[in-house]
Amino acid sequence: MCSVCGCGNGDVRIGGKTSDRALHHHTQDGGHDHHHGHHHHDGHDRHRDTGLSENHRGRLVAIEQDILAKNDSFAVRNRARVNRSGILALNLVASPGAGKTTLLTATVAAMVGHQAVGVIEGDQETENDAERIRATGVPAVQINTGRGCHLDAHMVGHALDELALGADGVLFIENVGNLVCPAAFDLGEHHKVAILSVAEGDDKPLKYPDMFMAADLMILNKVDLLPYVDFDVARCVEFARRVNPEIAVLELSARTGAGLAQWIAWIEAAQHRIFAHGRPGDGAAASEEPAHHA
Repeated sequence: MCSVCGCGNGDVRIGGKTSDRALHHHTQDGGHDHHHGHHHHDGHDRHRDTGLSENHRGRLVAIEQDILAKNDSFAVRNRARVNRSGILALNLVASPGAGKTTLLTATVAAMVGHQAVGVIEGDQETENDAERIRATGVPAVQINTGRGCHLDAHMVGHALDELALGADGVLFIENVGNLVCPAAFDLGEHHKVAILSVAEGDDKPLKYPDMFMAADLMILNKVDLLPYVDFDVARCVEFARRVNPEIAVLELSARTGAGLAQWIAWIEAAQHRIFAHGRPGDGAAASEEPAHHA
């Protein structure tokens, strides 16, 4: 059991196959078992008043730093890999029930036939979401994290092996429903997209600032419910831009299709920005074939 956030070291399943290769609990070089931790900007402060000794707190911080460094190295490889193939990678993050799978299903259904699209689905259990995506004709690989509360770059690298997405397309990574831990883990994506439904509080960007700081786009989803909920759009946008002045905002309803064209236009603009002058390299790592061995 992780002593930092409470998520566990249970088996991770990628494409229905049990794996011990996730960053959470696989054996790293040197034979030491590392358990996953989470990066927060306040370091030692977040362990204050927990009853932990100073020495124990120091070890936890060191473990977190080690895990994040290893994750970042896998993320660099993932990003180099998708860059070489001309694939835009988007990491969709949201709380449970925000409607990200419904939005994603509508998005890929609108894009299929126009360009290559693939999906990596992250959930603790079940293949329900991957099956919904596959029903649109789009390939999807399910990652079940067990007790894990987020995806990491090592898992995503293995899922990419399973997905075998073609060139010049879009990869959507639907993260585990959680507005906390996924903010800290780079998966190799080009953009994090935070999805917030109007059925949630309009103060979420202030309550979960790390997530909205890490995101380049906030989608306000389920706007068809605005007449029935107490949600102030202007207030929410102001809070999001207080946390992240550069964040873009789209209002969307996956149920009615309102805003879907603008969302797809945002995706196409992101592709153009990144790939207009060819497929970007990623330093020395761009020439390396990704390695995700346990």
